[in-house]
Amino acid sequence: VALSGGSTPKRMGELFATEPYVSQMPWPSIEFFWGDERTVPLESPENNAGVAMRGYLDQVPVDPGRVHPWQTDLAPEVAAGNYEAMLGERLPVKDGFPRFDLVLLGMGDDGHTASLFPFTDALSEQVRWAIENRVPQLDTTRLTLTAPVINNAGMVVFLLAGAGKAARLAEVIDGPSDPDRLPSQRIQPHNGRQIWLLDEAAAGDLRAVNG
Repeated sequence: VALSGGSTPKRMGELFATEPYVSQMPWPSIEFFWGDERTVPLESPENNAGVAMRGYLDQVPVDPGRVHPWQTDLAPEVAAGNYEAMLGERLPVKDGFPRFDLVLLGMGDDGHTASLFPFTDALSEQVRWAIENRVPQLDTTRLTLTAPVINNAGMVVFLLAGAGKAARLAEVIDGPSDPDRLPSQRIQPHNGRQIWLLDEAAAGDLRAVNG
């Protein structure tokens, strides 16, 4: 499973670490990856893997050898290359890309998902599995799985909550295709399922809700 950063996936993880869910999960057999990462140390409160590990993974019986954070202590291009190599060792490869059983995603207010931000170079990547992505609008570099990898998953689940997501979500789902501006539109699994898990507020502007 590839985990996501963000507040909603974090709350879901914390919930799964409590009863009755914690006893129902096959924790030792689950392999944990991250769909993207900030180029900050694992100890930082901004590091997706660090937040997940401290927030819930350290409290459940996971196999440490099956937990795979990005190596953010390395140069971004090296970290991306190492993650790509590790994916090839740990996951089955189908149609030229690693195949996750499950990818969990959030969506930013600008329509980005993972660290696939609007109008950034990573959006056009069709060969690489993991890449460093310069994000000029944030003046930073992120590490991210590429869209072809995410689209090769058996299941992709978007987790969104809050009215602040409603207008952009309606653009992504109901609006015209504009995947460079709305990178979440690039996520369309070609041999798997895609599910949107939304609270009422996030879904409030969708045509399916409003008729």
